[in-house]
Amino acid sequence: MKYAIYQMEVVAADPEENRRRVEEWVTETVKRGDPDTLVLPEMWNTGYALDKLEETADRKEEPSASFLSELAKKHQVNIIGGSIGNKKDGRFYNTNLVFNRAGERVYQYDKIHLVPMLNEPKYLAGGREKVQTFELDGVKMGLIICYDLRFPELARQLALLDAQVLHIVAEWPSARTDHWKYLQLARAIENQFFVVSCNVVGSHEGTDFAGNSMVTDPWGNELAVGSNSGIETLRAELDLSSVEKIREDVPVFDSRVPEMYD
Repeated sequence: MKYAIYQMEVVAADPEENRRRVEEWVTETVKRGDPDTLVLPEMWNTGYALDKLEETADRKEEPSASFLSELAKKHQVNIIGGSIGNKKDGRFYNTNLVFNRAGERVYQYDKIHLVPMLNEPKYLAGGREKVQTFELDGVKMGLIICYDLRFPELARQLALLDAQVLHIVAEWPSARTDHWKYLQLARAIENQFFVVSCNVVGSHEGTDFAGNSMVTDPWGNELAVGSNSGIETLRAELDLSSVEKIREDVPVFDSRVPEMYD
């Protein structure tokens, strides 16, 4: 499966400009290659201007859901739609959307773990539904959002549901770049699946973002790594047969003793 990942700079509180950038990127990326799946970062519509969500956030996933659906259908690509600032039931959420090549929404997830360091709990509600797997082109996958990466229970739950690829969409700060890299490597190695991450660059109100979007294979090899600060497209092709082989060579899941874990 061929991936293209958009390490973008999000314009805070300007959804119209961010949609323009995403549409332009999708069009150019499809022209320059033949990707199966495109990946966007966290909060790409609003950025981290959380105090302006009332004016900038989607309402029940719109207009972002229709926008991404049309792009997926037009270009016949799967889209891991990063996440969006989203208002529903009177509260704001950090919401992920995933679309297949036909433009059908195959998954939606509200970020569970809210980042104290970026003041998310003041403005956002945490998701109340567990992570689940979804399928694109017959491949079972999972997704978590940024701070969720620090909680290995989510990734392990998805691995136990037979996910072969974990996506991480983020606006991860550069102050914790090493954590960003090493936690991804750990999630890939311990769960023996691919990890595909999409982070942003640029800054907002004194917070610089780390870039370093990555694709890591189930053995912990880095197949692609973005720069610290550049807007760029990462491309990688995933040999999904390696997941089964590595799980056979090092049978971690067969060796588990769940009854001994609290």
